[in-house]
Amino acid sequence: MLHLLAGLICIYAPTCVKVAYGQNEKGERFLCTAVPIDKDTSCPVQSLPVQSASVQERNQQQMRANISGASFPNELRNLLQRRLEDLENQLLKKVSELEEEKSQLYNETVAHRQRTDSTLNSLMNRISELEKGGAGFKSPENFKISLPLRTNYLFGQVKKSLPEMYAFTICMWLKSGSSPGIGTPFSYGVPGQANEIVLIEWGHNPIELLINDKVAQLPLSLSDGRWHHICITWTTRDGLWEAYQDGQRLGSGENLAPWHPIKQGGVLILGQEQDVVGGRFDATQAFVGELSHFNIWDRVLRSTDIIAMSNCSSYMPGNVVAWTDSNIEVFGGASKSPLELCEDRLFDN
Repeated sequence: MLHLLAGLICIYAPTCVKVAYGQNEKGERFLCTAVPIDKDTSCPVQSLPVQSASVQERNQQQMRANISGASFPNELRNLLQRRLEDLENQLLKKVSELEEEKSQLYNETVAHRQRTDSTLNSLMNRISELEKGGAGFKSPENFKISLPLRTNYLFGQVKKSLPEMYAFTICMWLKSGSSPGIGTPFSYGVPGQANEIVLIEWGHNPIELLINDKVAQLPLSLSDGRWHHICITWTTRDGLWEAYQDGQRLGSGENLAPWHPIKQGGVLILGQEQDVVGGRFDATQAFVGELSHFNIWDRVLRSTDIIAMSNCSSYMPGNVVAWTDSNIEVFGGASKSPLELCEDRLFDN
């Protein structure tokens, strides 16, 4: 290409006779323009340095490096900045999640501690009441007797005997989860007739009311471990009877020992069935559970009175047997303890 250019210069220059080119001592190549023929051909004019191919390649690489080096740090910086921002966001999210979990665990722990404290306080109060015994009852009727085992030696006894009666209403609160059958909540025996009045659920048989050893089956269901209010009414006239559970009349009938008067001077036992008056108990017929507010009237109560007692809107002590601490004795490991019945029933339900 240089030879062609020199040739063109020589063609258009009238005084040009040849093209001179050479290399100096430093290794720089040069090209001379056309010179007059009468001049020195050592080419004294300004020389144009021409670099070797290897030098040119190094220069080009250096130039590319310089160009790319200017932009590469900025791109790397931006990439690293974005990556750091992503990591920071992930870290903040994780910290937020951990803080939320910590808050939930703290709330659950506080709630659990409060429930535990409340339960412990209730237990301590109950223990304190039990230690005080009967003297700690808020009123004479606010207690229960507990018969925790099916044995023939745990029972309660009503100190007062019954007069002759031609009608009665017997009401009580009871709680039992015993199976099969709740046993015998109460029995009244007189000389010559151990089954003068008995309420019993034995084995898989339905609950039965016995009067003078005559039987009526009652449609009651009491073995669910909850407090229930039950009332039984009877009159000697035609042997009419009714059975209430939690204020509802669930059954009625007639011809149960009609015209038979309830005899006086017997023994009233809570929790056992008497084979003889006052004894010979059978463990398989024992009541297992708790009893309270056992009252007896010598008349048939109105249904409104029974409903009022069952929903705790009123309390009526029996005019024949009233549920008071002084009227009840316990034997064989049976115990008395304070009871706020309606509060306990609400808590139980």
